[in-house]
Order: sequence, then structure tokens, then C-alpha cells
Amino acid sequence: MNNQLKLGLTLFLLGLAGVLSMLTIGVPTDLLPPEVSTRFSPAVLQLLLLINPTFMLLAFTFIGTILYEKVNLEVPTLSRWLYGRPSTITIQQQAIYGTAAGLGAGAIISVIAGIFNSSLPREFIELSKKIQPTPIARFLYGGITEEILMRFGFMTLAVWIVFKIRKNLDATTYWTGIVAAALLFAVGHLPIVFTLSGSPSAGLVLYILLGNSVAGLAFGWLYWKKGLEAAMIGHVFAHVAMLFAEKVFHLQ
Repeated sequence: MNNQLKLGLTLFLLGLAGVLSMLTIGVPTDLLPPEVSTRFSPAVLQLLLLINPTFMLLAFTFIGTILYEKVNLEVPTLSRWLYGRPSTITIQQQAIYGTAAGLGAGAIISVIAGIFNSSLPREFIELSKKIQPTPIARFLYGGITEEILMRFGFMTLAVWIVFKIRKNLDATTYWTGIVAAALLFAVGHLPIVFTLSGSPSAGLVLYILLGNSVAGLAFGWLYWKKGLEAAMIGHVFAHVAMLFAEKVFHLQ
């Protein structure tokens, strides 16, 4: 088994663990069309909801595995463990930077939530409680799967495309990819908002975009500077900070 295949397979299996963690979230059948909720049991619906993220994970893992080395991005710790690839980035550095950036991003997101909380529609808050991810899903799906999808997959692809256009692998190229992935990450949260609210207010849309863009920028910077594992650590600790704020300040 070659090194690329080892890394790709390992990342896919790690991401799959995150996908499976979504089974800990109950399916709000009252929010589904009657023809769906009556045709399938909650257990079957949970399994069906895993199909799309699994295929996305497979596609983006493949893209990232093919392209990440071409734009000098790294998965240093896993590469070192799997096939002894040397790197100047250590797991200790990844842990320090990931924890600090993640807690900072989580704190900023919590502040944004606090600012917007009083103006959010009550029906949105009540409905969102019904699909609140469990901590294990936030840590595994958010921390691992979403980072493989958005950073290792999409950000790597965006950086590679910009590099091919500009012929220059400088900070502008990386930041273009970081911003593109952050915006996609933020916009990716809007479908559920429209599902819950029907016609969400401009303030609600701005809240979703701001909060998730901050996170995406932080995690993209970590991936660029300290490797994919640092972005994963950062994402996990962002959720730690947000969970703390939600418990203490009753934020959504």
C-alpha cells in the first residue's frame, strides 16, 4: 500500500467515525414531510441521513489526498505515524496552536451569539433545540469529518485552483482558499436555517454567516500553518468553548 493510499484511507476512516457519530442525534420526525416520516422509522431515517455525508467524505478525501502535497499543505502527525515522513511541525505545536485558536474562535462565536441572541426568532431557537447535536457528534463530526471535508478537501482544491491560475504559491493564494472554504462552510449552514425558519430574517442569516465564517478562517489558518491535525484540534476546542458558553450564558 503506497503512502497516499495509507493516508487517504486513514482519513476516510476517521471521518467515517464522525459520520457515524451522527447516529447519536435524534431525528425530529415532526419537522419532516408526512410522507417521509410515516414511510420510514426513525432508525431508518438516521441511517439514510448518513448516505450523503459518507459520499461527500469519500470524494473530498480523494481530492485532498491527490492535491495537498502539490500546494505544500501538510498532515504531519498522521504522515509521520503512518510512513515516517519528516516534518518541522510537531504534535505539541499542533496541540498548542489548535487549542489556543479553537478556544479563541469559540469565544468569538459565543460573543456573536450573545449579541444576536435577543433578536433571534423564538421559533428558530425552539426548533433548533430539537436538532441540537450531541457533544460526541460535535467533537467527532465537527472536529474531524468537517475538517476533512472543508479544509483537507475543499480548501486544498481551492488553493490548488488559485495556484494554477496565479502560478504563485504565496499568502494571497492560501488566503483565497481559506476564505473560499470559510464562506462555503458558513453558507453550508443556511439550508437547515431555511428549513427551520422558512423565510429567515436578514439578521438571522448574518448571524449564521458571521459565526461560521470566523470558525472557518481560524481552522483554515491552522491547516495552512500547522497542519490538518491542528485544524481538527482547533475545531474540537471551539466546540468546547461554545458548549461552556451555552451552559453558562444559555446561548444558542
